[in-house]
Amino acid sequence: MAIELKEHALVQHYITILRNKETKAELFRKASVAVTRILMVEAARSLSLETVSVSTPLEETQGAKLSGGLVVVPILRAGLGMLETALKILPNAAVGFVGLERDEATAIASCYYAKLPPLNTASHVFVIDPMLATGGSAVQTITSLKAKGVQRLTMVSIISAPEGVAALEAAHPDVEIVTGIVDRELNESKYICPGLGDFGDRLFRTSAASSDQ
Repeated sequence: MAIELKEHALVQHYITILRNKETKAELFRKASVAVTRILMVEAARSLSLETVSVSTPLEETQGAKLSGGLVVVPILRAGLGMLETALKILPNAAVGFVGLERDEATAIASCYYAKLPPLNTASHVFVIDPMLATGGSAVQTITSLKAKGVQRLTMVSIISAPEGVAALEAAHPDVEIVTGIVDRELNESKYICPGLGDFGDRLFRTSAASSDQ
């Protein structure tokens, strides 16, 4: 099952700001940053550690450091809204990009761009996309990453649909999903309800509705 942070007070607060159609772009962006930070901290719980010795001002003690390579892969374009915050949590991570465009008639995504750093079985890859709707983009991206040898993956989204969660779990049951909240359903146009509309349009002000924000 997905790790859902809907009981977290700050997650509830910031997702409410994101949902509100009256929220201006500046506040929308700030809320996106804030909720992404919480999600990435939770997702980082699954990272591998190795034991190290460290000298405090008083004595030698045992500590831990992250092991294995870290990679963050935003699904373009909306995933870019989570990238900067993800890198503040994981500052040494490499970054890959996957561009997927959804056909509005079929809701099926096709890949138009992919640029990834070197990957191996030691890499832990975080796939980030604010909206996990049908799950098609996430499944396609993760399938391609596994084909390159990646074994440890985490999917991070702000809002998910139950259909998207189910699709990803069916295709990749070994992949952990960390999400702010799982909403009620997808509508006929494959948008998450109640959702928040088109995350990318609101973040980048690329729709007519956001042009005056």
